[in-house]
Amino acid sequence: MYSIFHPLDPDERLPRELILEGKRHRMIGMRFMELLGFIYLPALILGVVVMASFGIKPLVAFGLVGLLFVGIFVYVIAGRYR
Repeated sequence: MYSIFHPLDPDERLPRELILEGKRHRMIGMRFMELLGFIYLPALILGVVVMASFGIKPLVAFGLVGLLFVGIFVYVIAGRYR
């Protein structure tokens, strides 16, 4: 039988599988970024209000929440390359 057909390579994937897999991962990443975009503004306002109620200056509160956003953004971008 192997004289007619070569054995399949278990590590080789079909091109259509690669295309479908690429679309699936891109959609998950985009959905997470959209969710992050929708949630970030209310979280920003809530974070600034909570920090202001503890007596932290608004400028410092905005800076901390901005650093948090940059950290989340870097985490999302790094997740694509894992």
